[in-house]
Amino acid sequence: MMAVLRRREPRETAMRGPDDPATESAPIVVVIDDEVEIVELVETYFAERRMRVIGGHSGTDLRRILAEHRVDLVMLDLGLPGEDGIDLARELRRTTTTPLIILSGRAATVDKVLALELGADDYVTKPFELAELHARARSVLRRSRQAHAAADEPSLRFGGYVFYPRQRRLQTREGTTVELTSGELQMLEMFLYHPNRLLSRDQILEWTRGRDGGPFDRSVDMQIGRLRRKIETDAAAPQLIKTVRGQGYWFSAAVERVP
Repeated sequence: MMAVLRRREPRETAMRGPDDPATESAPIVVVIDDEVEIVELVETYFAERRMRVIGGHSGTDLRRILAEHRVDLVMLDLGLPGEDGIDLARELRRTTTTPLIILSGRAATVDKVLALELGADDYVTKPFELAELHARARSVLRRSRQAHAAADEPSLRFGGYVFYPRQRRLQTREGTTVELTSGELQMLEMFLYHPNRLLSRDQILEWTRGRDGGPFDRSVDMQIGRLRRKIETDAAAPQLIKTVRGQGYWFSAAVERVP
C-alpha cells in the first residue's frame, strides 16, 4: 500500500552519536523535497555522518531557511508542487553562490545539462542510494572549499582573456565581462588549471563533478560546446578547446599567472 505523505514544518536534525555534537564547523545541508519520507531518510543518514541537516518541502521553505541559516549545500527536488523547480534553481543561483545538487526523476541528458547550465553543481536521479547521495554531497562540498581557496590565487591570462579567480569572472583584455554560467565557469577553471594536456571525458567529469560519467555521458560535449560559443572566435573551428577524436579535449592556450 502506498504510504501517505504528510507535510511538516522545516526542522534541523542534529548530528547523532556521543562523539558527534552539532558544531559550527559541521556543514549545513538543506534538503527540499515534497516527499516527507525522502527528506527524513536523508536527514537521518547525513546526521549520522557528521552533517547538520535542515529539511523542507517547498520553495517557501527554502527561502525561509536560507534567510535564517548559513547554508553550505542545497539539495533541491525539481518536482515540487505549485512551483517549477527549474525556476527555483534559477532564482537560487541569481541570489546565492551556495552549492546546489538537483534531485530529479528525469534521467535525460538534456535535463541534466539544463540543470548544470543553470548553475547546479551536480544532478542526482531518483531513485538513488543514500550512500551515493552522501558521496556526491561530500564531493561538491570539497570542490566548493577548493574554489574558495583558489580565489586567493593570481589572475590567469590566456588567449585574449583574463580570468579572476576571486570573483570567478572572465573578461576580455579590453575589460568586457563574458557572461558564463556556473557550469561553464567550472569547465573553464578546469581547463585553465590543466592547460596543454589531453583530458578524457571521465577526467573532466571527475574534476568538475567529482564522479565518473561513463563512456556515454554526453553532457561534457554539450557543455564544452556552449563554452566554445562564448570564448572561441569561431566555435566551429576552435583554437582554444580542441577535440582529440576518440580521446577527449585539449586546452591549447598558454596560461600566464599575473599579479
